[in-house]
This record gives sequence, structure tokens and C-alpha cells, in this order.
Amino acid sequence: TLAGIVEIENSKVKEDKGKDYILGDCGFDPIGLYPKEKSEQFAMQTKELKNGRLAMMAILGFVAQEALYRQPVVATTPFF
Repeated sequence: TLAGIVEIENSKVKEDKGKDYILGDCGFDPIGLYPKEKSEQFAMQTKELKNGRLAMMAILGFVAQEALYRQPVVATTPFF
């Protein structure tokens, strides 16, 4: 349900901004961390993409470990 609400709100933002819309811009920045300058915005977007890709690689490592050892990762890692 939450994903549907987010998609509806995102489509409203996309319609409102028109050609100024940037992919992933949901208008959610309650504490004002998004920079005002275009170069800083691009740098932050690049960091977010790299962070997301790194997270996907970490999950892929979990999947590979579980497939290789036939045990859940949480069972083999003591701090989970």
C-alpha cells in the first residue's frame, strides 16, 4: 500500500514540475540536505547511485553465501 501511495505522489510531482522533473525527485527533503547548486546536486546523486550499487553487491554476497553453504547468513554471523 505504501509503495502505491509513493508512486501516486511521485506522479503528481512529475506532472507539476514538467520538464524540470529529475528522476527520483519525490520532493522529500524534510531537513534540507539536498544542495542548491547544480554541481553539488549532481555529486550527491552520483554518491546515492554508488551507495545503492554497493548495497546491491552486498546483498548479492549474502545470496551467494547462502547458496554456497546452504545456511542462512544470519545463522552464520554471530552479531545478527
